[in-house]
Amino acid sequence: MELNDNTMKKICWLIVFAVAAVVAGLNYRSLFALGVKLIGFVSPFLLGGVMAFILNVPMRRIEKLLPLKEESKMRRPLGLCLTLVLVVGILLIVIFVVMPQLFETILSLQNSIPAFLINVKEAAEKLFAQNPEIADYINGIQIDWKSFLEGIVGFLSTGAGTVLSSTVSAAMSIINGVTTFVIGLVFAIYILLQKETLSRQFRKLMGAFLPERVMIRTLDILELVSDTFSNFLAGQCLEAVILGSMFFLTLSVFRLPYALLIGVLIAFTALIPMFGAFIGCAIGAFLMLMVKPLDALIFLILFFVLQQIEGNFIYPHVVGNSVGLPSVWVLVAVTIGGSAMGVVGMLIFIPLCSVLYTVLREIVNERLDRKKRQKKQKVIRQSSSENFPVK
Repeated sequence: MELNDNTMKKICWLIVFAVAAVVAGLNYRSLFALGVKLIGFVSPFLLGGVMAFILNVPMRRIEKLLPLKEESKMRRPLGLCLTLVLVVGILLIVIFVVMPQLFETILSLQNSIPAFLINVKEAAEKLFAQNPEIADYINGIQIDWKSFLEGIVGFLSTGAGTVLSSTVSAAMSIINGVTTFVIGLVFAIYILLQKETLSRQFRKLMGAFLPERVMIRTLDILELVSDTFSNFLAGQCLEAVILGSMFFLTLSVFRLPYALLIGVLIAFTALIPMFGAFIGCAIGAFLMLMVKPLDALIFLILFFVLQQIEGNFIYPHVVGNSVGLPSVWVLVAVTIGGSAMGVVGMLIFIPLCSVLYTVLREIVNERLDRKKRQKKQKVIRQSSSENFPVK
């Protein structure tokens, strides 16, 4: 190998990379703690970026409906104001519609829960009367009440300071959360008002430091990410509204209680892909069980019927087509995302896996086409050499 300047530069960069990898491997815990601290510092701006991306989805549609020219200076501020009014209005409508129903539900539970417990007590007494061996087994259980009471006293004596510190830390967490949200919202507004300028600056930055081929490929992938996430958010919200409306109408037709509350609850929990509606199902079944167990059974049957309709007909057309990801990989994405980042991971990993799936599919198809062309050219060369042998 010739030791020219280019080769020596590559060797130097390889040595630097090897040394950095060794140092990072030996101090990975410190680097991880530093990364977590840095993420904490920039978390308001990360939240602002996420909020700007989410608000940009309805904002683009609203701007297209405005009777203003694209060159108008009022188009962007007016579109942003209408978007914020729309989002806040939806939240206020949901709150003012659901809160009275929620208070009514809590008041009804004050009467239904004691009656339910009385019924459980009577059923348990009948069970013990018919099966005396169960009562004998329970009476034979020995409990060390002295140690139990000593443990309670010890917890109360040492737990006061813990409760106080927990209260202070909880209050500080709430204050920090509100501050982070306000800073993120202001940052998101600045991003939305100047998104074309920021996009142009980002392109100039990439053009200055990256080769043209790499820049074009990176911009294509970023555009794919933006379109996929936007389509997923719009499709997921539309699917949640459709599912919540279906439950509200169905429960109203069957005259089951808490139709509006359960419909709104299922609409919100349905934003969590695949598993979210089951959370609303569990809460709705519990509420009905406290009032009338037969209603809870009817609700469970209706839930699984509507869930099958939604999963087989609505979700594939509304959300599945928007991300272009097969159902088996949707399940994988939801499982991995939920294990890694909880509910946020479930929302992020479906469009993220869709982007990776699309990019990988393009790379695989491109490589297969290249191999086919090479194989075809090889066959042509072999046939030409057989027809016209070299003398």
